[in-house]
Amino acid sequence: MTERRLPPVTQVGMVSLALIVAAGIYLSAHLPQHVALGPAVALLAASALLLAGNLVALSRVDGFAWRRFFEVAKWALLAYVIVAGMIEYAFLRDHLSGGPLVVLTLSLVVFAVHVPMLIGFTVARYAESSG
Repeated sequence: MTERRLPPVTQVGMVSLALIVAAGIYLSAHLPQHVALGPAVALLAASALLLAGNLVALSRVDGFAWRRFFEVAKWALLAYVIVAGMIEYAFLRDHLSGGPLVVLTLSLVVFAVHVPMLIGFTVARYAESSG
């Protein structure tokens, strides 16, 4: 049995998530005082680029079990959208506004998309392709 070559989706995903966490820690460490957004925006942009690259690389895999991927990823996405919504609610309850809120909200979007993609990939990589 030959194992097909898959892009390093998990490894790239972990780097992307680490960048998002670093941006969140950076912002949180400086709040509620004024915080320079440059480093957090750079980390967010790098993470978003890695997410996009991961999606493109995964879309080019021949014979990938897309049906299984979407079966798993859609439920994980639902769960992570709820988690991200609760975190966003906490930001709003803490009266976070302006640039830091935008950067943290976009970071939550990347988080809420990348984790379900990784979960779906992890299951689908071992499934038989249905076509």
